Amino acid sequence: MPWPEAMTPVRMRRVALVVPQAALRDALVRIAREGCVELDRAEEAAPGPAAVRLQRLRGRGGADGPRADTTAVLAAVAPDLDLLEQRRGAGLLAGEAQLEERADGAVRRGEVTALAGWCPAGEVARVAGRLAAAGGALLTLPTPRGTDPPTLLRPRGPVSFTPLVTTYGTPAYGDLDLSWPAGLAYLAMFGIMFGDVGHGALLLLGALALRLGRPRRLARWTRLWPFMAGAGLAAMLAGAAYGEFFGPTGLLPVLWLSPLDSPARLLVAAVLFGAGLLALAHAAGAVNRVREAGWGVGLYAASGCAGLLFYVGLATAAAGLLTHRPAVAVTGAALAGAGLALVAYGLFRDTAGGGAGLAETAVRLFDVVVRTGTNTLSFARLAAFGLTHAALADVVWRGTTGLAARGGAAVAGAVLVFTVGTAVSFGLEVLVAGVQALRLEFYEVFSRLFETEGRPFRPWHVPPAEPADRDTKVVPCSPG
Repeated sequence: MPWPEAMTPVRMRRVALVVPQAALRDALVRIAREGCVELDRAEEAAPGPAAVRLQRLRGRGGADGPRADTTAVLAAVAPDLDLLEQRRGAGLLAGEAQLEERADGAVRRGEVTALAGWCPAGEVARVAGRLAAAGGALLTLPTPRGTDPPTLLRPRGPVSFTPLVTTYGTPAYGDLDLSWPAGLAYLAMFGIMFGDVGHGALLLLGALALRLGRPRRLARWTRLWPFMAGAGLAAMLAGAAYGEFFGPTGLLPVLWLSPLDSPARLLVAAVLFGAGLLALAHAAGAVNRVREAGWGVGLYAASGCAGLLFYVGLATAAAGLLTHRPAVAVTGAALAGAGLALVAYGLFRDTAGGGAGLAETAVRLFDVVVRTGTNTLSFARLAAFGLTHAALADVVWRGTTGLAARGGAAVAGAVLVFTVGTAVSFGLEVLVAGVQALRLEFYEVFSRLFETEGRPFRPWHVPPAEPADRDTKVVPCSPG
């Protein structure tokens, strides 16, 4: 797959399911089993016969009470709804209720019925082949003007960072799919704050246990194991650079710097790392603005090309001043000024004009400048929490060696201090580093990447009820 395509959500096609009225139920059952099509649903449709019976069944309580989690299933042949109600077949009734809801959105002309929806482009041919057996067809339609398709981020196999993006919100259909870059940035920030080879190894072991489903009470969190494993690996790499192994034990050489001995260097490195990350976020945000609304908006947006020019110019001017190169500083200042002028024009264009528009533009432009500086300096927290982590580990190690030096029974106390102190500092710092990295990702990075929220792709999927059908091999929907 070419990388430009891999960096975008799954391509969607507007489709129409066309089928004879007599075969509508069979076609819908096939669509439900495929789980690859999101069908349009009728607004404020009255409950159908199956939905009414399901409500009565739940209202009476019993095994399928009002709070029961009923798993919907669909029979290949239309069942007797009264018999299902008598036998408390809540699963089949729930499936029939969903089928009725989709069927209510159908358009009927004579003997032909049609439903519209969305389907991943790569799955259209396969789903159409399944529908042909029911006498139906799946036709592609032009995308309606002013309507964005639903967004489906590409699956990446067993390791996926899409939850990091979808927790913030659903990207617009035209935006870039930055799940992997965002995930790697998160892990890098976590590692800087939690740099310790020993602590990282504990995280890596925890990720392995989670991947294997141990302990079982945490099985629902299994999908988070890539984050834990990546965080552990990042912490080990940063710890090797710091020379930290359960604190400054001296067991590892310092490959780059010791946080407690060189806090200023770590602070500068954190801010520079943040500046580079924000520049990349500005560049990706500029691409998103152009893809969302064209060059007219993308050129002047604060999170678009104008904002990128302003930030790059500001960084260039700062680098020129710090390195005592006046020409570089002047060039950067000129670029920053040009970018800020474009941002001001874009802001003014969104106002009603006149004096009120100028005042509003001035206030919003001041906010853009202030936020640019504060967002960059906000990455200093990477160094601050990295220093805190190193200091806590140093306290634990000093207490351990101080007791161990006394010999005798004090050695047991030293072991206890090391175990308890490491557990407390590990638990506290892993929580702090995880939350702070997420905070930087959301507020400093994602706020520049995503401005328009999309709608998630929700395909309709109901499994078959018949055991024979369950044993039949069904190719799963794999739009990526």
